[in-house]
Amino acid sequence: MNIPLDQNQSPTEIAPLANPPQDHGIEWIFWGPNRLRAGWGIFAFLLIFGVLLALDIIFMRSVFHILPGAGAFTVRLGIISEVTQVLCVFLAAACMALIERRPVFYYGFQGSARLVRFFSGLFWGFLAIAVLVFTLWKAGFLAFDGLQLHGPAIWQFALGWGLVFLGTGFFEESLLRGYVQYAMTRGVGFWWGALLFSFLFGFTHGANPGESPAGLFAAGAIGLVFCISLWYTGSLWWAVGFHAAWDWGESYFFGTSDSGLLAQGHLFGEHPLGKILWSGGATGPEGSILALALIFLIAILMIAWWGRRVQSPFAGNGWAPAWVRQRRLVH
Repeated sequence: MNIPLDQNQSPTEIAPLANPPQDHGIEWIFWGPNRLRAGWGIFAFLLIFGVLLALDIIFMRSVFHILPGAGAFTVRLGIISEVTQVLCVFLAAACMALIERRPVFYYGFQGSARLVRFFSGLFWGFLAIAVLVFTLWKAGFLAFDGLQLHGPAIWQFALGWGLVFLGTGFFEESLLRGYVQYAMTRGVGFWWGALLFSFLFGFTHGANPGESPAGLFAAGAIGLVFCISLWYTGSLWWAVGFHAAWDWGESYFFGTSDSGLLAQGHLFGEHPLGKILWSGGATGPEGSILALALIFLIAILMIAWWGRRVQSPFAGNGWAPAWVRQRRLVH
């Protein structure tokens, strides 16, 4: 097979192929100019992840007596669930990296300025949810019920929920914007993959109790925001930080529902007021149409800021699907 196998190659250093390899026989079915074909890669990743997740469910049930979707949303349940799920998705991605002969952290966790991007994401994620909650409060769609924690419990739950939502950020970003997004990019293009997996991101939130149509749409929209960050930075570090801080601020700090889930052990208490379309109701702030407006504003600001300063690592010919490169060669 004429497949380049540079072990040190990063997502931002993929050289364009002048002519797709002319492999014949059964290898052509599985391998293309961008190594393992996108469809087979996604199938293999989901198969490996599915097997690992099934083993995880058995492990959780037999060792911790935890069933999926059962019980209150506690720190203990959150940490155990997120740690095992992160291991599942990272192992699946590592298997694909081994198959494709790439570095283990190739799919979203390489690149420069990783800590800067991560902490920048943390800052903007908390600021965004704070702006949304403040707006709902000032507009009369949310009322605070005062402090719910006192003494050492404040810091214990702050740290505990911080670990939970850090795990959530790594798990969800790795699952839907890690390997599968990279595979879709080389198969059909970055934005087709972004649209598909952002839709799935919103759709999967429908399993949460108390979720609403507006909340599902907001989840899909924030998924696209995370794709914008991946497009410009070439990594998931900013998205992981933003995701973790948004969820932490929403669930622990402000004590609002997060996609219909209410964390046990939150700093402040609150309850929604007025029409559900504006307040979010049982869904929480994400169910408010004001959340959609905020997400749209965030996307515009990201494009305005990064668009003038950064050339996307995915915009080069090296990440274009083979059929696009062939068409460019013809023209």
